Amino acid sequence: QVQLVESGGGLVQAGGSLRLSCATSGRSFTSYTMGWFRQPPGKEREFVAGITSSGGRTLYSNSVKGRFTISRDGAKNTVYLQMNSLKPEDTAVYYCAADTDVRGAVLISGFDHWGQGTQVTVSS
Repeated sequence: QVQLVESGGGLVQAGGSLRLSCATSGRSFTSYTMGWFRQPPGKEREFVAGITSSGGRTLYSNSVKGRFTISRDGAKNTVYLQMNSLKPEDTAVYYCAADTDVRGAVLISGFDHWGQGTQVTVSS
């Protein structure tokens, strides 16, 4: 069973930065496509970023492209989301996700395991 534990959320002023981490259990982390989603207050969960098992391909939503960077460390079984130039509209609960099917691409509908989420609040 895959377990995902997020950390790094908090309160930050607009224009600031945060780095989220997601520690993953299981021996097959290096086989998983990993991703980040977020759920703003009163809205549905939305895709933010994804990275393939090799780290060779990434995918970003248009709203974060150029500001956020997803990366992974196979030795630490951890995926990261570096968030720069944060805006109040980035305020949300951020969820780490894993796609345990072997794929060579990021498939937004393919994520099948989820963390509990970490709150990010950006003040104006």
